[in-house]
Amino acid sequence: MSRDPSHYKIRSNKKHSRSHTGPYVRTAARSGGHVTAPVLTNSTITGDVHITHNAPGVFGHCTQTQTSDISSVIDKYKELICSEYQYVSEYNSLPGEQVLLSERFTQPLIIQSHRDQKEREEDIRCSSRSSDQSVRLNDLFDPDNRRISPRAVILQGNSGNGKSFTVQKIMKDWASGDLYKQRFKIVFHLKCKEINHKEINRRSGEKSLVEILSYSCSLTSDQISQVLQETPEKMLFIVDGFDELRLTQDDHPKSPHTALNKRAPPEVTLCALLRGRILPESFLLVTTRSTATDTLSKLLKTPQRFTEIMGFSSKGVEKYFQGFFRNEEFFRKAYDYVKANETLITACSIPVICWIICTVMRERFSDGSDLTSGLETTTSIYADFVSTLLEHHCPDSIQDVLALLRSLGQLAEKGMLEQQVLLDEEMVNETVADPADSPFLSKFLFKRRVHLETMFSFMHLSFQEFFTALYYVSLDGNEFEEKFTNVCLKGQFAAVVKFLFGLMNEEVRHTLKRKHGVCVHPNTQNILKDWLFQRRDSLETLHHLFELHEESFVKEVLNVKSEVSVKSTPLRIIDCWALLYCGQCCQSMKQLSLYGCDLTSEKLAMILPVLHKFEELELNPVSYSDMVAVVNAVLRGRTLSSQRVNIMARLAIPKFLGRFMTFSICDTSVILSVSEDLSSVRIETDRTGGLVCIDTSRFSMREFTVTFPQSSIITFDWTNVFQEIQAWTEMNDGNGDMPIFSLQSVPGLKMMELSVWSLTECHVTQMISLSENCPSLRELRITCLHVPEDGLRLLQKSHTRPDCELTIERIKCSFLHGRSHHRKISLNGGVFSMEELRPPFIPL
Repeated sequence: MSRDPSHYKIRSNKKHSRSHTGPYVRTAARSGGHVTAPVLTNSTITGDVHITHNAPGVFGHCTQTQTSDISSVIDKYKELICSEYQYVSEYNSLPGEQVLLSERFTQPLIIQSHRDQKEREEDIRCSSRSSDQSVRLNDLFDPDNRRISPRAVILQGNSGNGKSFTVQKIMKDWASGDLYKQRFKIVFHLKCKEINHKEINRRSGEKSLVEILSYSCSLTSDQISQVLQETPEKMLFIVDGFDELRLTQDDHPKSPHTALNKRAPPEVTLCALLRGRILPESFLLVTTRSTATDTLSKLLKTPQRFTEIMGFSSKGVEKYFQGFFRNEEFFRKAYDYVKANETLITACSIPVICWIICTVMRERFSDGSDLTSGLETTTSIYADFVSTLLEHHCPDSIQDVLALLRSLGQLAEKGMLEQQVLLDEEMVNETVADPADSPFLSKFLFKRRVHLETMFSFMHLSFQEFFTALYYVSLDGNEFEEKFTNVCLKGQFAAVVKFLFGLMNEEVRHTLKRKHGVCVHPNTQNILKDWLFQRRDSLETLHHLFELHEESFVKEVLNVKSEVSVKSTPLRIIDCWALLYCGQCCQSMKQLSLYGCDLTSEKLAMILPVLHKFEELELNPVSYSDMVAVVNAVLRGRTLSSQRVNIMARLAIPKFLGRFMTFSICDTSVILSVSEDLSSVRIETDRTGGLVCIDTSRFSMREFTVTFPQSSIITFDWTNVFQEIQAWTEMNDGNGDMPIFSLQSVPGLKMMELSVWSLTECHVTQMISLSENCPSLRELRITCLHVPEDGLRLLQKSHTRPDCELTIERIKCSFLHGRSHHRKISLNGGVFSMEELRPPFIPL
């Protein structure tokens, strides 16, 4: 070694290392020489070790090289994260089958506040959620209004609410440079479920943080050690599923545990990280179910921030369906179907429910099956959801699952009887053995004066109703009959009853028995069916049949209950689905009456395919265009040999009185009589006063009937006819041509009957034109109250086809004297005749 050395200094960076008692080691090499791997014997150095190279011209080279190596390691780590986290495996994925995260992830609704008791109750009962108050993922670590940034963020959420998907999205976006780019240099993902795994706990059962991380990421232990010594304030640890960590009171001691390489039971090591004993400057994001939030909060370092993942907002549900199907037609069919069902669209706030519904419907679409013919009932979706959570979050023993389901059902029933959705801790602990382990329960803390009160709830009121029904069907026949008669039929249990019918479905029963050992007593189904035969509410009957979803029984019930009637009650879309399904199951039914129930074009379009199956129809569409759709649909149906249909549309006609606008009301009724041979269509127009009294005698046509072969009636489009009627009724005086011009194009028209107030010269011209331009017309009958002189003169000099007879009956009544004058006018070819008829006596 030379006398003019370059110096390598090896020193400890521990707080006391600069004192005279601290370790300070110095080695030297002559110019041109070097020191290779200095070995220190009989010495213990704690703290960080720095090597300083003081050779001329190369100062700091080692530090730069080390930083460059770590950046290279992190970049490679990001590449691997992007590759691994861009795919997800679903519950029903086959080996090697994956889908893109981008096709499944939808931003969930995340709130940054604790809900009070009233807000919780509203959440549990509500049918939709707004996304206005949602926190973005990029804002989770932002300073609050006091400019304090959290070191630890709790992300609470129910099972199936999307916590793990959200974590995967954070990892993917960070590695891609789309999230936390400036905030975090390195992000580690720790899964508590894996920390509990035997693979991590084998050998000594004790692991350091470095070793735990090596199991969960693609880096080696040496690389992790390097990275962890770099700027811990730029590190984020995501701990996913804290509630799955098997902790005891001894697992999170208060004694310090600060060394990265110190070994301890994995749970203890993780608790040291959560407490901030290890890498206190780092940041934490911890997901957990609500049942473990209070434990986590006591354990976690500060400052903390509480957030809650609520699942999907209403807009989020729609976006999820769009991303899942990636086909506009399938998306629209599936989403519209679910949106119509208030219970299902509410449950869709839970992402797993969304996935189940979309998966089932995609299967129906791929099979080419009709949407309503599958098991897309509310009950079947809930049963699939419960099975999914039981399979992935509960014990394997069927006895344990049966005990859990029974206790949850008993708890749900207690809440239903007391009309409570928030259940007190004492009642829950008395009923459920370990409520914290149940994936179906949520736990909440509420302030009560100077104390905290613990309460539980099901994910939503509908799940409380479902578990009540599931408990009832597991009882023996006598117990079930007692519960059904004395509880279900006397309280607010309508939804429970609907679930009971859904649980009677053969496939649902088979699935529950095969997977979870839930058996239904044979007499239970008979009790429900017998009760259904006695029901008078036909609309609710359709819903029960839809949930049961067994075609043979639907036919059996509707053969007995031959009438379906909805009057003065708004018809919902879900009602139309039930009506459509039941109609598809039957060959023919007797009567359907839908009057005053807001029968819009959308609802009408849903039930049109089965309208022709009813022998008698009474419908009240809200517009003329809807009336046309009904007429066309009914007349084109070939199922029945005979049918009678009464359709009435109401049109409000504006009328101005000075500066004020009022409305008169015009009711147009269509009576269809369809038979195997000749069919007739009778159309009545009745203009009556609304806010303004209208003199109806001023309006010419009251009704007309046309008769022609069924083969013609099936193919004719009635659109132009009703457009003429609408235009005529909207006229202020109702005079002018009668709305029958389009009838000239009716193929095979045999006979027409009209009823008018006054047969004017204009109307006679129309009649003569109709007889000349419609060669199939054989008879034209007109009934009127008055024939003016001009009309009579025109008739006397007019001609019709020899094979078409025009008959006019004029009836003029005198109510004062109880008499009427009845005359008959005939015109056949050029022969005109008029005779006096003797009418029956009209009593006073």
